[in-house]
Amino acid sequence: MSGHSKWSTIKHKKAQKDARRGKLFTKLIKEITVAARMGGGDINSNPRLRTAVITARQNSMPTDNIERAIKKGTGDLEGVTYEEVTYEAYGPGGVAMLVQAVTDNRNRTVADIRNVIEKHGGNLASSGAVTWMFHKRGLLTVERAGIDEDQVMERALEGGADDVRDAGDLLEVVTSPDSFEAVKDGLEKAGVKLASAEVTMVPENTVAISGKHAEQMVRLLEALDDHDDVQNVSSNMDIAAEELERLSA
Repeated sequence: MSGHSKWSTIKHKKAQKDARRGKLFTKLIKEITVAARMGGGDINSNPRLRTAVITARQNSMPTDNIERAIKKGTGDLEGVTYEEVTYEAYGPGGVAMLVQAVTDNRNRTVADIRNVIEKHGGNLASSGAVTWMFHKRGLLTVERAGIDEDQVMERALEGGADDVRDAGDLLEVVTSPDSFEAVKDGLEKAGVKLASAEVTMVPENTVAISGKHAEQMVRLLEALDDHDDVQNVSSNMDIAAEELERLSA
C-alpha cells in the first residue's frame, strides 16, 4: 500500500495550493452537498457529512459556504443536483484504478475522464474489472521523522485501528470506515501530526512500476485530481518513494 499512502501525503501537501485556486473548495462543497443529500444535514448522525465538514473547516472554508452546501443537499435551498459515479480503469503498466467523481452531467464527465486517462497511457475498464481489488478502509499516515512510534501505535490501537504498518518514511494506520474518526481524534488529541487522513478504497495488492510508466502514472493522477468532478482516485501502484517524490515535485 506504500505507493497509495505516499501519494495521499503528497496530495495533502498540495491541498493548500488547491485551496488558493478555489479548486479544493469546489470539491469539498460537492462532497458536503452529496453527503447531506444521502444522510441528512445533522453532522452528529451523518458520519460522512461530519468528516466532510471537518475537512472543510481545516481548510479554512467559510461557515456560510458550508451551511449553504448542507442546505442545498437537504433541499432547503435550490441548487444543482449532483450524483456520485465511479469509473474503473487501468493506468500505465497495468495499474488498477478507481476514479470517484461527483457530477451534474454524467455524459460530460465520462467523456472527460476517458480523454484524460487515454491521453496518459491508460484506458477505462468494464464494470467489475477493478472494484474487486479494493476495499473501503480508513487510512491515516504519519511521517516517521521525530515521532514516538510506540505512542502512535498505542493511541491508534486504543482508538480501534486494525493495523499500524511500516511504509518507509511513513507509518500507515489502517482502520475500518466506522473506526476512522475515533482513531483520527485519538491521534490528534495525543499531539500526533497526520500527514494525511481519508476514508478511501485501499488495494489488496500492488503493481510495481518505474521509469516511463511511473512518470505517466503520476501525470495521470495529477490530471485527474485537477478535474473539478473528480473527488478521489485510488490505485494499486507501487512506486519507490524517492521516485514518486521526484516525479511529483
